[in-house]
Amino acid sequence: MGQTQQTESSEQMDIKAIQDMYKRFVIECPSGLLFLHEFKRFFGVATTGEASEYAENMFRAFDKNGDNTIDFLEFVAALNLVFRGDLEHKLRWSFKVYDKDGNGYVDRNELRSIIDSIYRLKRISKENTNDSYITVDEAVNRILAAVDTDGDGKVSKEEFIKGAQQDPWLLNMLKLDMNPARWVMDQRRKSAHF
Repeated sequence: MGQTQQTESSEQMDIKAIQDMYKRFVIECPSGLLFLHEFKRFFGVATTGEASEYAENMFRAFDKNGDNTIDFLEFVAALNLVFRGDLEHKLRWSFKVYDKDGNGYVDRNELRSIIDSIYRLKRISKENTNDSYITVDEAVNRILAAVDTDGDGKVSKEEFIKGAQQDPWLLNMLKLDMNPARWVMDQRRKSAHF
């Protein structure tokens, strides 16, 4: 009958999950705006630690207009991208997470900060990979050597996307464990148990 099969994965968000998050958003943010501390509480993240740093970077990337709040439209747009966007859009979003100061480039310090957070989160969640044997600084050096094509010590969005698409190891590192969707869903599951 021409039906298309859709494979569901734990990284895809269904309509029920969006409805649940909307209900929670309205209850926790009756003003319609989500501040950083509320964002952390929303996902059950402590105010300090590895998950807190990751949440702060995600919050900044979700905050499209840079007003230090997330309205529901920004929230849904970001979650839709995180859960269903194509690879290039996910990489563009990941670039925003890496580019902490928003200057359009990722420098060594910004790259090291995110890679360090990812490594610490992996250690805590016991999601060790074969890459666990390379240090944070080795990972940063390898990434810069591969993507900083003009050798200026900083990575542009174009270099970031092109480099990630050409090397599977880089893709795994630069797209923040492929997708922050896993983090969002894990935090959602954890907070549902409280």
